[in-house]
Amino acid sequence: MAATSRMSLVVSGETDVDQEELAQLTAQLRRRILELDVDDVRTARSDEGMPEGAKTGELMAVGTLAVGLAPTVLRPVLRLVETWMQSRPVRTVKVDVDGRVLELGHASPEQQQRLVEAFLATEIQTTADAPSTQGGGEPPAAQE
Repeated sequence: MAATSRMSLVVSGETDVDQEELAQLTAQLRRRILELDVDDVRTARSDEGMPEGAKTGELMAVGTLAVGLAPTVLRPVLRLVETWMQSRPVRTVKVDVDGRVLELGHASPEQQQRLVEAFLATEIQTTADAPSTQGGGEPPAAQE
């Protein structure tokens, strides 16, 4: 069984989007993500699913989702977020997967696609290089 990753999505609306509309947009995105083969999608109401160091007060300003997913579902979720953003008053969606961050929204579709592909390539490499400590062994030293 594949390991589950944690992803947080922080949706930032355009300047004219109020909190109620942002909550509705986040609920729409949640429903769309649930259509994929993810383990779980929750609306974060506190620092649940947020990257370490994030301020809890930020949750009142933006919609946040915490997603549990297998690494094989990462690409479809990112593609869904990209296409979902195109016809909505969303400025950015900040994606955090196990501490690695990608911000979608401030690029042309072609640039955004290249960013996603680079992020996925790094994510795949990081997952492949992740040391296994289940046998009680020590992880290998980090290389620079």
